[in-house]
Amino acid sequence: MQTKKSFKYWQWRVIICSMVGYSIFYFVRKNFSFAMPVLGAEYGITDTNFGIILTLVGIIYGISKFVNGFIADRSNPRWHLALGLTACVILNLVFGLSADLSHAITGQDAGPDFINAMVAIMAVLLILNNVFQGCGFAPCNHLMVHWVPPKELATKMSIWNTGHSIGAGLAAVLCGWIIGHLGTNLSADSSVVAKIADNLGKEISDPAVLTSAGHVGAWQWCFWIPAFIGVLGIILIVATLRDTPSSVGLPELPDTKTELDEDESKEAFRKFIREKVLKNKIVWILAVTDIFVYIVRFAVLDWGPKFLQMGENHLSPMWAGATIGIFELFGCLGMLSAGWITDHLFGSKAQRVCAIEMALTALCLVVLHLLPAGTSPVLMLFLLAFAGFFLYGPQALLGVTASNQVTKKGASSAVGIIGLMSYLSVLFTGIGIGVLSDKFGDSFWNNLYLIMAGIAIVGGLVVATLWNIKDDGYIHEES
Repeated sequence: MQTKKSFKYWQWRVIICSMVGYSIFYFVRKNFSFAMPVLGAEYGITDTNFGIILTLVGIIYGISKFVNGFIADRSNPRWHLALGLTACVILNLVFGLSADLSHAITGQDAGPDFINAMVAIMAVLLILNNVFQGCGFAPCNHLMVHWVPPKELATKMSIWNTGHSIGAGLAAVLCGWIIGHLGTNLSADSSVVAKIADNLGKEISDPAVLTSAGHVGAWQWCFWIPAFIGVLGIILIVATLRDTPSSVGLPELPDTKTELDEDESKEAFRKFIREKVLKNKIVWILAVTDIFVYIVRFAVLDWGPKFLQMGENHLSPMWAGATIGIFELFGCLGMLSAGWITDHLFGSKAQRVCAIEMALTALCLVVLHLLPAGTSPVLMLFLLAFAGFFLYGPQALLGVTASNQVTKKGASSAVGIIGLMSYLSVLFTGIGIGVLSDKFGDSFWNNLYLIMAGIAIVGGLVVATLWNIKDDGYIHEES
């Protein structure tokens, strides 16, 4: 009884503290999306430039998740996480100095050379940041599969996965507040206002121009303030997390026997990963599905702040942040409900829930597309929130399905593969959307919901091919 009570304490301690620790990774990652509109206004950086950067960092992040997945299966997750977050904090502090570094290199404060150098500096810093962002999910997944039994993994992994949305949502609200309240008010400086209007291609009296002129330099605090929050996250990770139950004197999870329990040599591990992960068709089908999930997700998260502020229905930075925050909040609720439904109504067959929820995501997006002009923003927000509710179920459960199929010995490697494939989505959501936005403007954005609905449908059909797969890949004794 005492052992069971102690295990529950440590299990929930690991779940909650790793969830909080990972959510802080988002503070030093998703802040760039809120800096983009201001950087474009102040310096004339184009959407195509931002799109190229987003594509590069997304691909690098996917590669980093892939590499760190294999590292995580053989490393201590506490130090793995702490190292990654420490590097991200340092890089964010430096990012706030991008304009100063560009001035130091070029000797200029404006002009093409200054802008090109600044874009290059931001790209390098963001690429490095995303190299270390890959140290986030994989070690956390390692913790979860070692502390949570397979039949509970969908429910508790969904609880843990709310850290994604909590971090992204709070970061959105914080950065929206920073952009709307900090910086220097230069709206009375006609030269600054004219420059911003020219950069945005708008009239001087446009609300977006006046808002940007009222908060010049606020973008820097979008990196500095989250970096200081990251320091608190590092302390939490080091102080609270432990690797496996055996590391605190508790027995390992029952009924999770694998081939590696008999032979834990490096050669046996490499063979296990090769046969059970790299050659596993189920893992690759889940990975392809995740590409479609992430295209829809990133279209909202990476471009939502800019679109909401610069579109016909102009929103303030604070309200744009709140809108994305609500999308993430409903995503949290969607993950929680999807996990519970999977374990309690679908017999832990997460792939079936994924297929159904991708179809429901598409339905919400089609309705959004069909809404007539002048529709209440509240109704639009409501539908977008429910699209997030259904979308984030698959976002959480695809990794659960993979983890159960390849067992706790290869779970992080499998989610590394899924992570790599999912970030191929940035080829569309990064440079693709940036180029299309610059070329077609409002006509592109007006059809984006319908495009995303089609993508969600394709993703649902792909994962539906796994409808009848077995529950997990563990070795079960004959009863």
